[in-house]
Amino acid sequence: MSERLQPGDTAPAFTLPDADGNEVSLADHKGRKVIVYFYPAALTPGCTKQACDFTDNLELLAGAGYDVIGISPDKPEKLAKFREKESLKVTLLADPDKQALEAYGAFGEKKLYGKTVVGVIRSTVIVDEEGKVERALYNVKATGHVAKIIKDLEI
Repeated sequence: MSERLQPGDTAPAFTLPDADGNEVSLADHKGRKVIVYFYPAALTPGCTKQACDFTDNLELLAGAGYDVIGISPDKPEKLAKFREKESLKVTLLADPDKQALEAYGAFGEKKLYGKTVVGVIRSTVIVDEEGKVERALYNVKATGHVAKIIKDLEI
């Protein structure tokens, strides 16, 4: 089980391929705030809703100085399909080895339909310009989550 991050922790570094196979690192975003969200699987209803909500609010978030990165265990090819099918504008990264998911505490035991399973814990970590964790939210809901972030960050 991976430890959950706390505000003030240094955000774990990652370099992962995006939907086009290009490497993207957290370090590429130094000097900007980054909303890193972890979701179980591309092309599923909840994850689609969440990705579309982030896309719909991307201009607002970017205007407030936030970049948005979505990470799932999917392969880049599936992320490319997801992006095209839903016209997504957020950066989607592939983490099939679950290294970033585990480093961020977004992989482990969770309840699913009353059963305990091991998988991706829908989570959002907000990283400040210096690479420190500003907020770490775990077991978030797919629906309404983006609106809550915008409200909490007073954007």
